[in-house]
Amino acid sequence: MTQEVQRAPTVFIVDDDPSVLKSLQRLLQSAGWASEAYGSPEEFLRLRDPAAPGCLILDVSMPGLDGFALQRRLTEEGMPLPVIFLTGHADVPTSVKAMRAGAMNFLCKPVSEEPLLASVAEAIEADRKFRLENADLIAGRDRLTTLTVRERQVLDRVVAGKLNKQTADELGTALKTIKVHRARVMHKMNVRSLAQLARLVERMGIPPRR
Repeated sequence: MTQEVQRAPTVFIVDDDPSVLKSLQRLLQSAGWASEAYGSPEEFLRLRDPAAPGCLILDVSMPGLDGFALQRRLTEEGMPLPVIFLTGHADVPTSVKAMRAGAMNFLCKPVSEEPLLASVAEAIEADRKFRLENADLIAGRDRLTTLTVRERQVLDRVVAGKLNKQTADELGTALKTIKVHRARVMHKMNVRSLAQLARLVERMGIPPRR
C-alpha cells in the first residue's frame, strides 16, 4: 500500500468569507475531520500539498479564480480532489454546471450540518477509492517531481520518440551527457524500458514541456 493511501485525509476549505471558513472548520473538527482553510483559490494552489488525500469544500463565486476555474485547474493536473460546492445564490444552471463538472454535491449557504458532513464522508470515500485504484499513477507523479529541469526535458523528448543525438542537438549538450540524464530518468521513474516509461507518462495525462 502506498504512503498516499495511508495518510489521513484532510478537508480543504476555500472561501473568501473568513466567518464561513471559521464555522466550517469548527464543524469539521467536532465531527473528527482534519481541515485546512484558504481565503482564495490562489492561496490554496500556492500552499497546498498536491499529494494530500481528502476532499475540497469550495465556494463557487470568489474574486480572481472562481470555484469552477479552480476545479478545472486540479483536473488538468491529473489529481482532482472530490469537490463539494457551496454557494449563496443557488440557481439551476449553476447547479447543473457543477454536477456536470463532477462535483460530489452542490449545497446552499448557510449549509446545514447533516448534509455537509454526509457529503464530506462520501467525498473522502471516493478519494480513497480513486487513490487505491490509481496508486501507480500517483506514485509516478510523485517520482516526476524528483526530476531536475534537464531530466524532465530529456524525458519529454524520450517519450516523443527522439533519439539521443536529436535530444543532444536540441538541448545543446553532449551526447554522453544525454545518456547519463536518460539513465537517471529511467531510475527515478522506476521503469525498465522506454515503452514502459511512455505508457506511464501517457496514463498520467501530463503534457510535455519544451
